[in-house]
Amino acid sequence: MKLNTAAMRYLTPDDFRVLTAAEMGSKNHEVVPTKLITQIAKLKSVSATNRSISDLAKAGLIARVKNAKYDGYRLTYGGYDYLALKAFIKRDTVFSVGAQIGIGKESDIVAVSDAKGTSRVLKIHRLGRISFRTVKNNRDYLKNRSSASWMYLSRLAAQKEFAFMKALHDEGFEVPTPIDQSRHQIVMSLIDGFPMRQLQEHDDPARLYQTLMDFIVRLAQHGLIHCDFNEFNIMIRENFDRKDPKSEIVVIDFPQCVSIDHVDAKRYFERDVECIKLFFRKKLGYVSKTWPDFDRDVKRKGEAIDKLVGASGFSKKQSKDLEAALAQSLEVDENDVDDQIREDDEENEQLAEDAEMIEDADQEEHDIEEEEDDEEDEEEEEEEEEEEEEEEEDPLEKAIAERGIENLKMDKLGNYILD
Repeated sequence: MKLNTAAMRYLTPDDFRVLTAAEMGSKNHEVVPTKLITQIAKLKSVSATNRSISDLAKAGLIARVKNAKYDGYRLTYGGYDYLALKAFIKRDTVFSVGAQIGIGKESDIVAVSDAKGTSRVLKIHRLGRISFRTVKNNRDYLKNRSSASWMYLSRLAAQKEFAFMKALHDEGFEVPTPIDQSRHQIVMSLIDGFPMRQLQEHDDPARLYQTLMDFIVRLAQHGLIHCDFNEFNIMIRENFDRKDPKSEIVVIDFPQCVSIDHVDAKRYFERDVECIKLFFRKKLGYVSKTWPDFDRDVKRKGEAIDKLVGASGFSKKQSKDLEAALAQSLEVDENDVDDQIREDDEENEQLAEDAEMIEDADQEEHDIEEEEDDEEDEEEEEEEEEEEEEEEEDPLEKAIAERGIENLKMDKLGNYILD
């Protein structure tokens, strides 16, 4: 799905409280019961919660699901997008959202800017978009993952990529500047360049080839294998310092990185090297007689980034689940991604139309429920008022209770008085 911020400006604080409640409920429920959303949101009345739920469902931020046990709602990727954006806006990281400027196998790239007008890049991880549709030999636990699980994995991917980018940036690697991260989204600096896949010719292919191979080795010496080092994940700068060849490139996309201690580290290293050799041979007609060798060239030097990030809170299970999910997308041909995503967009449009029809059909039921809730609220208020009136004891009744009725007399105007 594409990022659609059309409804963002119309959402109220109550709407975001209900959306956050749906997110919190999703931690333990694939379909969050309506009653649980109401309990977590803690709005002033049930009817207010129902109104927000209805508005969020119409905007496609949550989806109504009916099952045998209860009615509830499922948080959608659209709703997850809004929660992340809301966090960025609150932290002054993002002020405005522009057009989509790129699309990956399982991510979207969107142009954004801060309040000062500085252009930035928003990367939205969308694990599950390609993996469970294009890979026929997925493991069962990946096939059967719920949408909430894919969102969870997307959040892990964003957290891990942000951690890698920050560590690499601090070590002087040619990567975008990481700015902020929330849920499944990352904000980073905008690179003044173009993807290497667009490169048709180069004035010094040998120099560029060596720069890229040096990056692979240098990364490994700091404990990491990129695992998807190809022309789609390398940006080329046209304006760079010729005295510093490293500055010609910027490498992106790091969530699938593995440690050089990984059981398949050598295979991943060799695959990254082969991707570069293949591109230069096919696109630029350049064939080098030398290339890096894992056993010969990979010796630890400097900060062990793999251990640094590994010690930053990622459990073994989290790393295993994320690696399994990302490994599936690595098998997908980048050139098939656009067709696949186009099919997904068409299917999503049809699903949206179906959802709108269902929402229209359910609207009358929602209206009835809201009317009933309003009546219940009114009845509760009346009962509370009656209880308050009962609690306020009449002075006359109090006096009678204390002194008895013997001293009770009537004056000329018919009023009861006590001697």
